[in-house]
Amino acid sequence: MKAIVKRIISPILQKASAIYLRKRRRYSYNDISVWVEPTVFPPFITISTKLLLDFVETLELKDKSFLELGCGCGIISILAAKKGALVTATDINEIALEALRKNALDNQAIITVLKSDLFENLSENWFDVMVINPPYYPKKPANMAENAWFCGENFEYFERFFAQLRDFSNGNDIYMILSDDCDLAKIKAIALKNEMALDLVLEKKVATEVNFIFRLVSL
Repeated sequence: MKAIVKRIISPILQKASAIYLRKRRRYSYNDISVWVEPTVFPPFITISTKLLLDFVETLELKDKSFLELGCGCGIISILAAKKGALVTATDINEIALEALRKNALDNQAIITVLKSDLFENLSENWFDVMVINPPYYPKKPANMAENAWFCGENFEYFERFFAQLRDFSNGNDIYMILSDDCDLAKIKAIALKNEMALDLVLEKKVATEVNFIFRLVSL
């Protein structure tokens, strides 16, 4: 029953966020405040961004290289930069990247902002820490905004992600947030096919949804 309810609610949530984000809105965490533009993943609609921010807040990041893959509004990258990390933030959404440049300036954070579909435009292949908040609903995205929610009918996002990740992982700390709202078994199977595993480091239930932060490790 829970799975059926989620299949109904999740598309409604995505559509509601699109309506809510017809104009830009502000999102804040501690002393960081950013503008979230239309078509950019809305951190105030779901709990995942807040959980990742709380998690990143606990990490020792001074002088470490840090990659946020699919940065959206970029508030996680800004937090990492303010903690002393050398930050690279990527996305495929030009609106998100331009907003992040302004948000970083407003928050006095130095960030390398780069348009990249997953790892394709990254010249460096080593980061001490990576953070990913991926799309995970199995549907083909119909527009730029839907890329933040949908991973393709056959989980194409994860197929490409794990295939490329092998060249960027060698004992570094790679963290991905997922929830029981997604097909965890399918995602873990794709990881395993690429000789990667998901090692649970944090589990937290908020309302009826359980969120997990995994460390991705090579087998």
